[in-house]
Amino acid sequence: MVRPVTATLLDPTVLLELERARMPFGKYEGRPLLTLPETYLLWFMRQGLPRGKLGEQMALVLEIKTNGLEPLVAAALAAGR
Repeated sequence: MVRPVTATLLDPTVLLELERARMPFGKYEGRPLLTLPETYLLWFMRQGLPRGKLGEQMALVLEIKTNGLEPLVAAALAAGR
């Protein structure tokens, strides 16, 4: 079950894990999830996101990008360092 985005974004450990997460396969293998192109994430959403934590993280990154929250997330991550 995917947690609501608002609850997830309020959890600093989720953001820190998301910052460290990398794409484990495919065209963007090794690339940080937060830097994946929105079009790639949208394609995955249509095809079906991977199950488990990776799928949840990719869905969260897509929500962050489609809602213009990248500056907010970047500021939160910078403040947490």
